[in-house]
Amino acid sequence: MALNPRQKIREHLSYLYGPERADDLTDKVMEIVSRYANSGKPQRDFYGGYGLSQNDCILITYADVVRRSDEPGLKTLRHFISSFLDDLINTVHILPFYPFSSDDGFSVIDYRQVDPNLGTWKDIHDLAATKRLMFDAVVNHISQHSVWFKSFLKGEMPYNDFFLVPDEHWDFSSLVRPRTRPVLSEFDVNGIRKKVWTTFSSDQIDLNFANPEVLLEVLDLLGFYTSQGASLIRLDAVAYLWKASGTSSINLEQTHRLIKLMRLVLDLTEKDVTVITETNVPHEENISYFGETDPETGQTDEAHMVYQFPLAPLVLHTLMTGDSTAISKWSDSLDGKGIYFNFVASHDGIGVMPAKGVLTDEEIALIVSRVEENGGMVSYKSMADGSQVVYELNTTLYDALNDPKHQNPALDIPRYIASQVIMLSMMGVPGIYYLSLFGFRNSHASAAKTGRARSINRQKFQWSELEERLSDPHSPHAEVFKQYKNLLLIRKKEAAFHPNGGQEVLRLDHRVFALRRVSPYDTSVILVLVNISGDEVDFDLDLQSHSFEKAISFEDLLSGIVLIAQSGHVKIHLKPYQSYWLKERRFTE
Repeated sequence: MALNPRQKIREHLSYLYGPERADDLTDKVMEIVSRYANSGKPQRDFYGGYGLSQNDCILITYADVVRRSDEPGLKTLRHFISSFLDDLINTVHILPFYPFSSDDGFSVIDYRQVDPNLGTWKDIHDLAATKRLMFDAVVNHISQHSVWFKSFLKGEMPYNDFFLVPDEHWDFSSLVRPRTRPVLSEFDVNGIRKKVWTTFSSDQIDLNFANPEVLLEVLDLLGFYTSQGASLIRLDAVAYLWKASGTSSINLEQTHRLIKLMRLVLDLTEKDVTVITETNVPHEENISYFGETDPETGQTDEAHMVYQFPLAPLVLHTLMTGDSTAISKWSDSLDGKGIYFNFVASHDGIGVMPAKGVLTDEEIALIVSRVEENGGMVSYKSMADGSQVVYELNTTLYDALNDPKHQNPALDIPRYIASQVIMLSMMGVPGIYYLSLFGFRNSHASAAKTGRARSINRQKFQWSELEERLSDPHSPHAEVFKQYKNLLLIRKKEAAFHPNGGQEVLRLDHRVFALRRVSPYDTSVILVLVNISGDEVDFDLDLQSHSFEKAISFEDLLSGIVLIAQSGHVKIHLKPYQSYWLKERRFTE
């Protein structure tokens, strides 16, 4: 017999904290559910999501990415979106907007406050009235300047056990690190020098989820975020939530149980909330965060959506080599178990570890070398054996693909747009980093100012500067934005791009990435063709061999040209880096 939600909660709590504590903890979790529960249940669609469709497109941005004098960042952001993007995107991922002490917001001082330099909760509510919002739940760690950690240092209850202080018997031999710096940082704890667990930096103190009070506090926090307008909750760096001596302390079963609990609680509040996990790990480990699939409903029990981390390095490899073999093979292996969050650029640069097992070491080395040649930076991580490997490429996607020392907009822009067409065409929901909309280049000045490699990809702008760049008809940024807007306007009208629509990879030419996208009810079919090389490509499309036997013609939604089928074939010509979205026109029944 299947367990009801309360029984599932108890089962997870028993696994994590022991059966003797499970009943009491279950009661406390259910109190949190009651505190934030909706009176009316939102209607999920056929696939279990909250009305997801091809209309969904997520902008990834900082609250103060565009600045105007005497105006808080969140208010300017709302004006920026309404002025430039209102009919293009329906969801905004506002990167951490809480008071913080470092890492551009990811070292949070107070989870429940808006940074006064950015605005207030009212500004968040105003934006939530017009767009769905994604909040970051940065719950692996908290700032050393937070009340929680300051109270811990004084030995004050309940925070005296909110952070992890490993004893001398702790076995670190299998530990996997996302950074090269030491995992422990020394602090004066109630008059005694102690080493505290800090996965990412000495200013980002890891929470101790082995203490159930930490979990309860975090569950309440997630409920609070839903009450403030969050429609999506991004669980930042959650692969590291649970630590255990003698283990890698990444992707542990306890971590998966914690996320399943978070998902259960949010589902039980009966609100329109999507849980998305950010786990920069190899592909098979990454998709494990979908959890298990219910055979009756087909729904997963962990994340609704996972970041599609391999896509960015694969797109780089594909366009750098002019060979679609690797990305086609990988795309062919994807299934519809859950919803993928597709992105090829973000505030963190481009992760390399997810490409392990998908690309060879030599292929990854080529990407790293090319990014460095084009002025990008490289970040490393420490492995269990003490060795260091490339973890992340710090660069804008435009400069990763295009050599700034030898600029050629006639090829650079189509090559860059090809990368975006691939991302926008894939099964799932697209996420667009704000710099990607305009094809901005690396900001070495920003990196030099902060001393952090990641800042090269985090440039911010004055409103007047952005307007000037976009109003210049000769500006490559204006041309990129013009083409990007056209892609987004077309995409949202086509049911074949539904997140759960069908996807079939076609092998037509190694210089072409090709997908057959089909709407959920087979009412619309689009053939995606992207020339990922600098060559002119010609080939003959055999309609019957590629499931287009009903087609009489194809209309390219991007250019408006129509290709007529003749004797079951269509002749295709692609210019260097040209893309087609060919909509199938069928025989009438």
